[in-house]
Amino acid sequence: MNTQTDMPLNESPLLSETHGRSGRHRARPVASWREHHGWSAAASLRRLMSRPVGTLLTVAVMAIALALPLTFYLLLGNVQKMGEALGQNQTISVFLQPSQSASSADLMAKKLRDHASVAAVTVKTPQQGMDELARMQGFSGALHTLDANPLPYVLEVLPKADVTADSVDSLVADVRGMQGVDQVQDGGTWRQRLEALLGVGERAVLILAVLLAVAVLLVVGNTVRVDISSRSEEIGVLMLVGASRAFVRRPYLYAGIWYGLFGGLLAVGFAVLVEWALAEPVARLGQVYAGKLQINVLPVWLLAAVPVASAVLGWLGARLVSAWQLRKAA
Repeated sequence: MNTQTDMPLNESPLLSETHGRSGRHRARPVASWREHHGWSAAASLRRLMSRPVGTLLTVAVMAIALALPLTFYLLLGNVQKMGEALGQNQTISVFLQPSQSASSADLMAKKLRDHASVAAVTVKTPQQGMDELARMQGFSGALHTLDANPLPYVLEVLPKADVTADSVDSLVADVRGMQGVDQVQDGGTWRQRLEALLGVGERAVLILAVLLAVAVLLVVGNTVRVDISSRSEEIGVLMLVGASRAFVRRPYLYAGIWYGLFGGLLAVGFAVLVEWALAEPVARLGQVYAGKLQINVLPVWLLAAVPVASAVLGWLGARLVSAWQLRKAA
């Protein structure tokens, strides 16, 4: 009767369990319920192990679906950390008017240091600016032809690390309105773009995780549906002799849990492999930036939560499909 295990109906574990426990179930219902849960968990695991190829294919599909959002989350975290390492709080360059003197530059620097959003202010003299240009390739010869230094005083304003992008915009607006300021260059424009892109990425990872969670439900549900369909006659006999729907579907629920648990564990393995593959190139990139850049690994709590969440998804998929199939069989 059972096309997948070729087990005769009178030797079916479900059927023998029904006959063997019917009297004891009335005598000690709690013990019988607990024993049947243990038997269902072990029997469903043995059934999965009896067809290793099919089980492995199902688990692998689930693992890939679960590993994708983990990988994107890892990449997103590393992009965010890269932005921090390269300096999300970029210096704001304030170019003073050529008529401004050293005392005017020092006075303006003192005012800016008192600003709530400013961490530090550095005054760069015209001579320092000329020296920087002289060190650049192609400028040293042209500078000798100048009769006077045309460069103005420049204030390099560093915003505080904890200020928001809106606060930096407000700071730039305040600086532009100060007397004696000729031009303001905000090096943090790219920071706002990065924050916007990271916001889009976080939403995309969330949507992807939801979609792939639904995919896991469908994979487990379809697998359980095929299994129940192949044992429809045996299930019909069980229900005729008095087995409840909860009794019949319990092994399938545990099968869904096993599928989800194994898929989650394999997905964690895939994610760890991705971390390992990224470690070496990120380490080389970190050397270029004087050790400021380090790989952002997945948190331990997330890796531990994935198998648990996957097992719950497997149980839910098996629960929904088995309930629907058993209603049809009834």
